[in-house]
Amino acid sequence: MVLIDTSSASVSTRRLTTAKAMVEGISQEMERDPSVFVLGEDVGAYGGIFSSTTGLLEKFGPHRVMDTPISETAFMGLATGAAVEGMRPIVELMFVDFFGVCMDQIYNHMAKIHYESGGNVKVPLVLMTAVGGGYSDGAQHSQCLWGIFAHMPGLKVVVPSNPYDAKGLMISAIRDDNPVVYMFHKGVMGLPWMAKNPRSLGPVPEKPYEVPIGKASVVRTGKDMTIVTLSLSVHHALDAADDLAQHGIDCEVIDLRSLVPLDREAVLESVSKTGRLLVVDEDYQSFGLSGELAAVVAETDPRLLKAPVSRLAIPDVPIPYSRTLEYAVLPTMERIVSAAKRVMA
Repeated sequence: MVLIDTSSASVSTRRLTTAKAMVEGISQEMERDPSVFVLGEDVGAYGGIFSSTTGLLEKFGPHRVMDTPISETAFMGLATGAAVEGMRPIVELMFVDFFGVCMDQIYNHMAKIHYESGGNVKVPLVLMTAVGGGYSDGAQHSQCLWGIFAHMPGLKVVVPSNPYDAKGLMISAIRDDNPVVYMFHKGVMGLPWMAKNPRSLGPVPEKPYEVPIGKASVVRTGKDMTIVTLSLSVHHALDAADDLAQHGIDCEVIDLRSLVPLDREAVLESVSKTGRLLVVDEDYQSFGLSGELAAVVAETDPRLLKAPVSRLAIPDVPIPYSRTLEYAVLPTMERIVSAAKRVMA
């Protein structure tokens, strides 16, 4: 097994959780640029229910860290208007599952204003939101749904899987002149009251830095199969790759990091080497990311493949509340191992 370090994180001995890395990125940009401010439900005194804004209120005050009423439509519209007028808001949608309440503001305004203005009006806005299951939060608090946002022209979509990328992608998103949807999985945040994830703590440089939006990362090299995934599933895929190596199967693991722009070239380069592709996605299978990546290979050159593309995603059912049923539909390490063995067979 070979791990590829695609960042300068290895030069830093300072280790942060993903949550603290996110907050540090926001804080440094607020210090650098007075037009950056934060708004949303419980982002102030509470510090975000997943610690995404902890300490910002004390540092910057209520004029730049604003707790809003429970009205997603109102504060999403407020953020869009502020961005149009030259501010750089970071607006938190507590759970991505709540997007339906404010969808008109997102896909009819936030995503389209730049296009409708002929490119004359910028919308420099970060919409950050919690995604993912595994904690018995039920059908209305456990989805990922990044495929929905990636399907809408006008939005960039980033999904970090580790502390280094969390800070760098946050800084890149804040500095971008386009609306960026920043989706963080609860399972990678490193919160003490959630399931322990050893990779949610990692080296993070203290100085500001950017991770380029639209550039995937090869987090493990291999020759037999390509596993493409993102977010918490990166960790499951790495664990699965270690297990599969004991059975003589050498997997390459790609962390997409961004859905829009999508690094198709990284996927094609890897598949041209391995000849096999397994897409692991904690979003619904139909009409989503897994189908898009299968199409990328098929439309480019299906002769790259030694075996049909395989997809492991959430079946088209609501996420169950029951822990047993929930883990039956999630793309766990065990399910990735089984899927990879089927591809090799």
